[in-house]
Amino acid sequence: MTTTTTSARPAQSMRRYDPQSLWQKDRDHFIHPFTDFSLFHDKGCDLITDSDGIYVEDIHGNRFIDGIAGLWCVNVGHGRAEIGQAMAEQATRMAYFSTFNNLSNAPAAELAAKLAELAPAHLNHVFYSCGGSAANDATIRLVHYYFNRLGKPSKKRILSRNNAYHGTTYLAASLTGIESNNWGFDTLDHLVTHLSEANLYRRPKGMSDAEYCDHLVDELEESIAEIGADNIAAFIAEPIMGAGGVLMAPRGYHARMQAVCRAHEILYIADEVVTGFGRLGHFFASEAVFDTQPDIINCAKGLSSGYAPLGATLISDAIYEVLGTPQRKGGVLSTGFTYSGHPVSCAAALKNIEIMEREGICANVREVGPYLERQLKTLSHHETVGDVRGSHFMLAIENVADKASKELLPVEARVGDRVAAEAQKRGLIIRPVGHLNIISPPLIWDRDVVDRVVAILGEAFAATTTSLRKDGYL
Repeated sequence: MTTTTTSARPAQSMRRYDPQSLWQKDRDHFIHPFTDFSLFHDKGCDLITDSDGIYVEDIHGNRFIDGIAGLWCVNVGHGRAEIGQAMAEQATRMAYFSTFNNLSNAPAAELAAKLAELAPAHLNHVFYSCGGSAANDATIRLVHYYFNRLGKPSKKRILSRNNAYHGTTYLAASLTGIESNNWGFDTLDHLVTHLSEANLYRRPKGMSDAEYCDHLVDELEESIAEIGADNIAAFIAEPIMGAGGVLMAPRGYHARMQAVCRAHEILYIADEVVTGFGRLGHFFASEAVFDTQPDIINCAKGLSSGYAPLGATLISDAIYEVLGTPQRKGGVLSTGFTYSGHPVSCAAALKNIEIMEREGICANVREVGPYLERQLKTLSHHETVGDVRGSHFMLAIENVADKASKELLPVEARVGDRVAAEAQKRGLIIRPVGHLNIISPPLIWDRDVVDRVVAILGEAFAATTTSLRKDGYL
């Protein structure tokens, strides 16, 4: 598979910026998500202004390999003229009209049918939102409504996991189990109970993979017994935990967790915001990779490859049968968003899916992904590399102070930031998350790109080890 796109943007259409002026505007007025203000006030941000294929370019003309697909999402690569054209044509024909009160539009209807075709067979109904956080928020509201309609209003508690990431809207942030994400923020603790994450690298010492799986399933059973199944509405889980560390569960974990949920009439929600649309080599990973049949799948990010904001909740036939029954005379399903089923976003998603199918992008991930995994593991000889984990195009490297004890470096060492900065100096953008570095590239990388990336990372880890030793951290 080629790693370039058919982007053909005329030079005269490219807007030029004054670097200092734009940097100043950004620093003075744009509140960035996940901002470290101890750095931002002085250094501001690196401004990315252009992109093409697997590359992005900053305001100074420096070109980088995009190792994070924007943010887990630019799956078909940057600068796809086809998607831009589809969006422009839809915006010119009809940019927006309400989907409330028995109104709809063609792209929303077409996309809903396509998602039902791609998803596990029992998921045939789609509720649109504007992104992953909103999809998870909307899902929980619908789940609570579902049990209210069944005459089981006590089923409200949601089971999530430590280090899970489900978003930052109020309810989604409560589902999220990454402690640092909610420092200083309020959460809805009365609605959410967090179980242990599935973390094979840091499982209890001496415990086999199978025993660890038993341990986690037992914890679920114990939590249900303590809380009471009549009080629990759903369990939500990412097939592979993303921002929480690209954590892989032991084999069979998801299927067994779902079986326990099903036995207690607890809905199983798969948050496929990251794993959906090819990152693991399939449009949806739950059934194809993890042998589960979720009651609900949430998706976003790769759904439109980031070309337009869009989220979707895929709902089972059984749940829809309840949601689709009027609650009273004149009653409506009184939830939704102004931009539910936005026609331009849905047009982008339809074209994105068409490209993925036509170019065999999922097949490329299944072929190149294992090679990427193997090549990244060759970095394990570096002093700080404790673990290389993940699957296909969703991978992480965990940095440690000591490989035997798995002890972490102190926070002030900023090891993830150091590695990312050294990589960026050499033309590669990866994501630092504390002591981790995450690689989640566009799904069009080939083996040659993988080799270039791993060579850059090797230099970056070597340089990081030198700087950590110089500063007294090693």
